[in-house]
Amino acid sequence: MVSTSNTQRKIQEFVADDYRTAEVFSKYGIDFCCRGNRTLEEVIAKEKINGEDLLNDLANASQASTAQNIDYKSWPLDLLMDYIEKKHHRYVAEKSPVINFYLDKIARVHGERHPELFEIKKLFKESAEDLLSHIKEEENMFFPYIREVLEAKSTGNIPKKPEGYENIDNPIAKLMEEHDDEGVRHREIAKLSNNYTMPEDGCNTYKVAFKMLKDFQDDLHLHIHLENNILFLEAKKLADSLPSTAN
Repeated sequence: MVSTSNTQRKIQEFVADDYRTAEVFSKYGIDFCCRGNRTLEEVIAKEKINGEDLLNDLANASQASTAQNIDYKSWPLDLLMDYIEKKHHRYVAEKSPVINFYLDKIARVHGERHPELFEIKKLFKESAEDLLSHIKEEENMFFPYIREVLEAKSTGNIPKKPEGYENIDNPIAKLMEEHDDEGVRHREIAKLSNNYTMPEDGCNTYKVAFKMLKDFQDDLHLHIHLENNILFLEAKKLADSLPSTAN
């Protein structure tokens, strides 16, 4: 066991403080978004990872050039929500139908030799449908409520709670559970696709489909990280700081 206090920190804390560590966790196959509430010690023991190597890689990532590192944790909540909507929500809406089209095409052409494509197609279709419903709930209910809570901090006007928002923990728990469901789906897609590796008999459409699937997964990882490990935590603190009639 690695003898250092860093192993008692949660995965989500590493990534929230420095998103460059996400690449390290991905390298070791560690889920930093949906399952980021585990400590480093738990992950090292469960996954049988060399703790010294992992800690060294995390330290090296944090010491690397900061040019590409974005400190999302320092952003105001309204800016973070705007960014999530315009970048990640829009990405899901725009890319899902394109990926569905390509998956349908390669399943029809290559499915006889690669039957796993039918399950991949099914899983992604379910994921796209559920994510679009999830996004709609966030944009129509959760985000507007948090914006009202933000306004209340400066104006003193207590926002009216939507139904089911009597306790902010409840909608957050529901949204995080839906994130977990997507994590399970996309881990299964990665497994079925041999981590998005195109077979030797794959065509260009096959290559494009798997590349887009991988890009979609990577974007979803950051998307879920921003919400689970930063937005939801800060939104809860904010709501809890208001008088009891507002949170």
